[in-house]
Amino acid sequence: MADEQPIVGRETELAELSALAASPDGRALLLRGEAGVGKSVLLDAAAARSLALGHRVVRAAGVGAESELPFAGLHQLLHPLLPQAAGLDRVTRTAFDTVFGRTTGEAPSVMTLGVAVLDLFALVSGDSPLLVVVDDAHWFDAQSAEVGRFIARRLSAHAVSMAVGVRADLPSAWDAAGLPELTVPALDPRAAARLLDAHAPDLSTAARHQVLEQARGNPLALLELPRALREGTAHGAGPGELPLSRRLEQLYGDRIRTLAAAERTELLRAALDGTGAAPSPAERARHRLRAVDGALAAGLLTVDTATGDPVFRHPLVRSALLQSATPNERRAAHAELARLHHADIERHAVHLAAATVDPDEAVATVLERAARSATARGAAASAVALLTRAAELSPAAGPRSRRLGDAAYVAAQSALLDQAQQLREASDRLAGAHRSPTAVITSAYASLYRDGDVRSAHRRVAAALGSLPPDGDPETRTRLLNLLLAISLFATDPALWTVTDALVDEVPGTSYTALYRDAFGDLARRGTGARERVQDAFARLGEEQPWDVMRLGVAAYYLDALGDQRPLVRRVADREADSGAVTNAMTLLQLVMLDQINSGDWDAAERTGLRGLDLTAVHGYALFAQQYHGFLGLVAARRGDLEAATAALNRLDRWARPRGVGHLTQLAEAIGTTAHLTAGDFEGAYSYASGLATPGTFTPYSQQALRTLLDLVESAVHTGRAAQARAHAVAARDQGLPAISPYLGFLTAAALAMTEDDTRAGAAFERAVAHPAGAEYPFELARVRLAQGMWLRRARERAAARTVLAQAAEAFDRLGAAPWARRARAELRAAGAAAAHGADGPAAALTAQERQIAELAASGLSNKKIGARLSLSPRTVGAHLYRVFPKLGISSRASLRDALAGNSAEAG
Repeated sequence: MADEQPIVGRETELAELSALAASPDGRALLLRGEAGVGKSVLLDAAAARSLALGHRVVRAAGVGAESELPFAGLHQLLHPLLPQAAGLDRVTRTAFDTVFGRTTGEAPSVMTLGVAVLDLFALVSGDSPLLVVVDDAHWFDAQSAEVGRFIARRLSAHAVSMAVGVRADLPSAWDAAGLPELTVPALDPRAAARLLDAHAPDLSTAARHQVLEQARGNPLALLELPRALREGTAHGAGPGELPLSRRLEQLYGDRIRTLAAAERTELLRAALDGTGAAPSPAERARHRLRAVDGALAAGLLTVDTATGDPVFRHPLVRSALLQSATPNERRAAHAELARLHHADIERHAVHLAAATVDPDEAVATVLERAARSATARGAAASAVALLTRAAELSPAAGPRSRRLGDAAYVAAQSALLDQAQQLREASDRLAGAHRSPTAVITSAYASLYRDGDVRSAHRRVAAALGSLPPDGDPETRTRLLNLLLAISLFATDPALWTVTDALVDEVPGTSYTALYRDAFGDLARRGTGARERVQDAFARLGEEQPWDVMRLGVAAYYLDALGDQRPLVRRVADREADSGAVTNAMTLLQLVMLDQINSGDWDAAERTGLRGLDLTAVHGYALFAQQYHGFLGLVAARRGDLEAATAALNRLDRWARPRGVGHLTQLAEAIGTTAHLTAGDFEGAYSYASGLATPGTFTPYSQQALRTLLDLVESAVHTGRAAQARAHAVAARDQGLPAISPYLGFLTAAALAMTEDDTRAGAAFERAVAHPAGAEYPFELARVRLAQGMWLRRARERAAARTVLAQAAEAFDRLGAAPWARRARAELRAAGAAAAHGADGPAAALTAQERQIAELAASGLSNKKIGARLSLSPRTVGAHLYRVFPKLGISSRASLRDALAGNSAEAG
């Protein structure tokens, strides 16, 4: 970028970068080295090599002044390419427009934005390969760095290469990128001497020795120290010496002090605005350097050969400017930049705050607006800093305390609980309160998420609500109520819910809080009409905050209204998991996982669950970790991995039951119900399911009591409890569950069909399998078809039975529910279907009834339990097994499972 210098002693590095530039395959390379070691020169060489080959090059450079501005680095990188984004689809263009502030709307996730960038790179590199160069990437803002890491790991399918330079002494988001690295060391003594002699051949022997000793192979020092010696400004090295980068800053500082005041001011504004790092986006205002001949002559600036604009010679020049300026000079420069960026709320607010010393309510208000903008763009962590500064600039104690409380709230939502605690304590001190509502919110979040302490958390939050004055801050009341609802949801304790209901009833009906109460709480009795309300709330969601999407998403899941919001929930989950409201991202990822479980994409659900567990481990959120373990256990139970399901059940119950986290103990019971159904142990399944809901009733405030409706009915039917099964199905209908959500309507139709008398069962089953919601829940639909096929076989409608059972078996196969598929095929054979030739090996010789008995015995059931299920005596069961063993070539019950699968060692 700058004036050309001979590159000495870098043959290995140049060869590696030349190969990168010439490579037809996409890949990335991370250059790491100390300040001044020559990373920028090497990146320049890579760019020149790429251009010489006829490739295209785009560049960006991190700037300390922009490290807190979300997506600033990405915007700088992409702005030369954005005109070509017109050739991309509308969704991709919208992603760019939203994060770069061209339009308002929902911010895309890192994954969505990363894919959009890759699409743009693919389009641009269609005619010629593309090299992406990022210098000083350690100063990229967190959001841009996340996107950069995402794309750098996914270049192999594109004609795009990427070279990224970072300082070795500064931590950055790129450190964990997992990219191939090229360490740029100091020059060896011979190369250092060659470089010095080429640029300062007139040095005396003593001066030459002094420079080589102090530079220690650092190329920038080798170039700058000779000039400092001539000017008498070299700083000697000795015991307790400053790091070389600081000494170089001092050299530049000495030169800066020789400039005229107007020129220093011009440079300072540019340094604070990031000018001179890389070309500025055309649509973004940027301070342009003017009248800087003195700085050019002093070697502080050089000229960009591509644009003709003055640029800083090295990032250390920018650092030296900031070090040498007085506080008043920096504030004056920030004030000018605030005026320049009046149309960009976040940049304007940052510079305005830096220019302000005394409390100023107008500035504090601007910072609040900027914080809301940052949160909506997926940068909640940045919003905490903006709100904290807004509090510092608030003239009155009340607004200052409130803004600190808001910062504490956003910090808690961003999984920054320790910072939230500090902000909350500062808010309390200002308010003169020993235990303010903000303090209660922060401590209750910590108790709930880290320890699962629902009882004391509920008590504290309820007490805080009770002590609020009638004219108290409505935002604080809403936050307390929403937290209380979350605590009550996890507790599922009717006594706690009674208190919560009473407090919610005191809130005006226009609040979403009442909707959350109806969805999170006693859904069977309050849920009618809530689905339409949550759909309307989503439709009216404007500049969404992640906690709004999260709460509405949870409500939508319980009301079977998540389908239309699936893209929004997934995008916000991905977006916030990286640098935003991480706490909300954990819950949103749970919704994504549950949606994947319900839709039958169990492999994806497991991947999401493991991703969620990684997040909980990083932040120490034990409550969410237990939930993820529970959901993974539910998948295992459906698949038939009974060992994993049982382990998850036990883990969940041991943790949740002593703490009174009823929501999770009920999830454990739901896992037990499913696992026993999968194993064919209907007695065990009934034992678990009837603990969630007594037949004929639905336990208040229990979400699982409703969602295990079909499980209870099915297990009751198979254990001869026809009356209880029918009572529960009728109760579902009479309670009005079908009016609450399509899913509950489907489950109710299925339960009624399973319990209908033979004269009406056929039509009832047809209604159940034709229910519109059934297709969204393939596992439950396959179970209903299995039950329908069994009924048809008993009704001697064998041809119809075979059709339905074949559909069920195929569905179970697609899902990976092997035990259920085996059961469906056993019923198929009992209905007269021929086994596929050679498919079952020795098992093909079994009759339908022998196969059915053998499979039940293989699942671990005793002869007595098998007989009870099939209306046979235990002695008859034993006689069948006596004939089964020789047909399978085995001699013990323990070998049944392998023999039925066709891989028995005894049989072979």
